[in-house]
Amino acid sequence: MTVLKTSMRNFFAHKGRMALSAVAVLLSVAFVCGTLVFTDTMNTTFDKLFQATASDVTVSAKGSSDTGQTTSRTGKPPVIPASVIGRIRGAHGVKSAEGTVFSTSVTVVDGDKDKLSPSSGAPTIVGSWNGNDARTMKITTGTAPKGPDDVMVDADTADKHDLKLGDEIGLISAVGTRHARVSGIAAFKVTNPGAAIFYLDTKTAQRALVGESGVYTNVNVTAAEGVSDARLKKDVAAALGHAYKVQTAKEVADANQKSVQSFLNVMKYAMLGFAGIAFLVGIFLIINTFSMLVAQRTREIGLMRAIGSSRKQVNRSVLLEALLLGVIGSALGVGAGVGIAVGLMKLMGQMGMHLSTDDLTVAWTTPALGLLLGVVVTVLAAYLPARRAGKISPMAALRDAGTPADAKAGIVRAVVGLVLTGAGAWSLYVAATADKATTGSGWLGLGVVLTLIGFVVVGPVLAGGLVRVLGMVILRIFGPVGRMAERNALRNPRRTGATGAALMIGLALVACLSVVGSSMVASATDQLDKTVGTDFIITPDNEQLIKAKEVAAVKSVPGLARVTEYRPTVAAFTTPDGKTLEKTDITGADPSYATDLRTKTVAGDLKDAYLPDSMSVHEAFAEDHGIHLGSRITVAFQNGTKAAHLTVRAITSDDTVIDKGAMYTSVATMAKYVPADQMPLNQLLFASAEDGRQATAYKALKTALHDYPELTVRDQTDYKKALKDQIGQLLNMIYGLLALAIIVAVLGVVNTLALSVVERTREIGLMRAIGLSRRQLRRMIRLESVVIAVFGALLGLGLGMGWGATAQKLLALQGLKVLEIPWPTIIAVFVGSAFVGLFAALIPAFRAGRMNVLNAIATE
Repeated sequence: MTVLKTSMRNFFAHKGRMALSAVAVLLSVAFVCGTLVFTDTMNTTFDKLFQATASDVTVSAKGSSDTGQTTSRTGKPPVIPASVIGRIRGAHGVKSAEGTVFSTSVTVVDGDKDKLSPSSGAPTIVGSWNGNDARTMKITTGTAPKGPDDVMVDADTADKHDLKLGDEIGLISAVGTRHARVSGIAAFKVTNPGAAIFYLDTKTAQRALVGESGVYTNVNVTAAEGVSDARLKKDVAAALGHAYKVQTAKEVADANQKSVQSFLNVMKYAMLGFAGIAFLVGIFLIINTFSMLVAQRTREIGLMRAIGSSRKQVNRSVLLEALLLGVIGSALGVGAGVGIAVGLMKLMGQMGMHLSTDDLTVAWTTPALGLLLGVVVTVLAAYLPARRAGKISPMAALRDAGTPADAKAGIVRAVVGLVLTGAGAWSLYVAATADKATTGSGWLGLGVVLTLIGFVVVGPVLAGGLVRVLGMVILRIFGPVGRMAERNALRNPRRTGATGAALMIGLALVACLSVVGSSMVASATDQLDKTVGTDFIITPDNEQLIKAKEVAAVKSVPGLARVTEYRPTVAAFTTPDGKTLEKTDITGADPSYATDLRTKTVAGDLKDAYLPDSMSVHEAFAEDHGIHLGSRITVAFQNGTKAAHLTVRAITSDDTVIDKGAMYTSVATMAKYVPADQMPLNQLLFASAEDGRQATAYKALKTALHDYPELTVRDQTDYKKALKDQIGQLLNMIYGLLALAIIVAVLGVVNTLALSVVERTREIGLMRAIGLSRRQLRRMIRLESVVIAVFGALLGLGLGMGWGATAQKLLALQGLKVLEIPWPTIIAVFVGSAFVGLFAALIPAFRAGRMNVLNAIATE
């Protein structure tokens, strides 16, 4: 009980000094709990949506995907004949069966031809209005679609794009473009995570999405009373045989949930990873806090030992203070985590993914995990200072506050740190020289961990040298004040090293990711320059394919020297080694594609692959199946009338990024074996302008395709910009998440300076008494903070660039061979670190300047 009372008294006596450490625990726990609540809420939202929208049993075509994205190589969804409905209705246990038609490969535009697709990446769905949808949607304005000129839109999409009754909408699918007017607006009865949904009547949907009547993409089956979904599935499957896919509501919901689960898991574990980094940075803050508090209470602890307190009691007293800190910080963090989750939901709403707070899910495991993590991490971080406190002898009561540094411990630390850093550097070297990316990635991970730990351990040793160098470069120009700031930073290298290490971790990751991102952009740009020999690339939206009339529109543009078609499909390959490979990708292209994409070959000439009954294979495929120039492969194209016997005329190199692993034949060869109405549509088009007419042809292409808003025209400059923007957006999001760790590190600098000011109260009073002005005192503390921040930045940026350069060596094995150091970013981060130091010193410097000189001198 005495230990508990002592701990409580000390904790609340130093509550101001504990506050920033508590904030670090709070932020780390809040990020963990916020991530778990947010992802659990998203899971709940999707679960409710999928369960509400699934019928008891769903029947679809064999070729349809589990998630309902049923686009085939012809751009139309696989369908089932209307006659199936009669057979289903005749099955035992069926109450009703209704055919529906829908597609996700549709571009929807308004009257000004602006796209109405979600900006969040959620799908655009166009389908027939049916009884199953009537259960989950409520018509709030107008009426359901009744004829070919009617379309109903979901309320979220209508609000976002300001759609009203009577507004014209264009629906562009593989069949063509259909114009309709908004007849109604319907709101979801459950949360819509952001999809844009448009409803047509059944007959119109059949003509607009499939191009024929009497067919459906799905049949929704309702069970009779007392019949389970599993029993109904069994009876329907018995009535239909094995020609169709039959799924229960749970199976459909699980399949849809699985399709979003991978995205949710990536987001969840990535965010938890950043929370872990914040925890790691927080550990340094907590260690520093308790180390300094123990040092400041040396005489007090010595007196406790002198009057009979044992080492264990002193140790337990400090650990109990850490326990109180962990419990309070974690409890507040759990509450803040729920707030973070709500904030993330609002942010996703701004991006177009609507999540309702009605679905807010806080599982009991979330606060339990948050409290456990916060408490355990805090207590573990305080263990070393507590152990150090237990070693204080009763004789320490007779000395001034503060304990002398342990020279032996410093030597051991230096040796251990150098060994770990050396082992990490060797691991990074092995990773950089690896022959395979999979092997090298393991060594890279090990090298990152070892060098990070090594730098943390050896930090105090590095602080002694680097701070002196920084002092000569930065501090000496400020005269005596600068020299005092340097000595203050050198006074306790362990403290300076730990404070700098907290900042080092976040900045190392920033530098590493900056190098990797810049190298990826530079490498991809280099690949485009070296391999892409076409001027323009035309791509469709929403996984659509390019229709014949759109190809004709491109080919009619004046000023184009050539237009290359690109038709991917699948086929069954029978290779010379006797193996049959089902559903193998092969691309039919025009012979000019060999010029549009300058793909390296290891044997033969790629142009020869476009000769009649010829093809190319990639290097790895050839090695796996013993294929060489002149080998013949039997190729049964999807929807083909007979098998083709194609001669291998070229073997392409796998040392590329663009179209890596592709196998080619000519469109003409494919057309010999696949009926014209079954030929796959173009996935891309490539166009090249006549010499000197690039600018004119670009404008003409844009004009010609104005009536085809589903197509996007890019030249190489556009493509490079799009690539840079995509990687830039990803990096900005990662930097935003890393900001949490950097904020915690800044709190560490603030806390270190604040406690250092308290520790030096008497010293500060004496300096003020002999003539040091308030302005000089504040400057001294700010300069000390700047040098600590710059020290951490030097370590972090150097370490991060090493990690990034090693990672780029692994990317080079995948074809991304250009290493680019983003010096503007590195310099900006370095300069920003100095400003971080200035900012962190504002409050400690202000408090130091306001000290009463006489009271400060009288302080024990």
